[in-house]
Amino acid sequence: MATTQMLSSLKYSDSLTVVGISFCTAVVCECISWILIYRTNSYKSLKFSIDKASKKLETMKTDNPTKISNKKSKTKKIDRVETSLKESSRDLSLFKFKSGAVVALVLFVVFGLLNSLFEGKVVAKLPFKPVGIVMKMSHRGLQGDDSTDCSMAFLYFLCSISIRTNLQKFLGFSPPRGAAAAGGLFPMPDPKTN
Repeated sequence: MATTQMLSSLKYSDSLTVVGISFCTAVVCECISWILIYRTNSYKSLKFSIDKASKKLETMKTDNPTKISNKKSKTKKIDRVETSLKESSRDLSLFKFKSGAVVALVLFVVFGLLNSLFEGKVVAKLPFKPVGIVMKMSHRGLQGDDSTDCSMAFLYFLCSISIRTNLQKFLGFSPPRGAAAAGGLFPMPDPKTN
């Protein structure tokens, strides 16, 4: 009985190692982000201004103007608040971009380490047969024709995305709600200016 449990745990050891390293990497990356971004006064002030502008914009859009002249002035005010929100969001994205380079370096080093450890090894079995481009990603660097074999790169990619996003939400480091709507570093062109 104990031998069976030991063998089944060895069966998943590579998968659990990749998931564990992915979790530890996400924690390290969030610590780096906290040190370089989230604890600084400039981040806090940018976040506050984005939250304030997005709430103001939301209330301005829900209020209904009664007069036509009032509607024109309200439209101008809404445009000013939107512009302010876009500028603050862009500044926040630039501010985060600096630590993004450090985080990218950490992720690059960890990926290289994992790639050397698990090169050519199947770390998981997919419960489905992936299609086209997904199969090329999930079977990257593996020998054989079994399309349900999963490489380290695919498992690490999926874990990194899901763990880091949820960890940011759990720690309260997710971007302000108005920042995503404003477009970030490369916003879409404003159709009103054409």
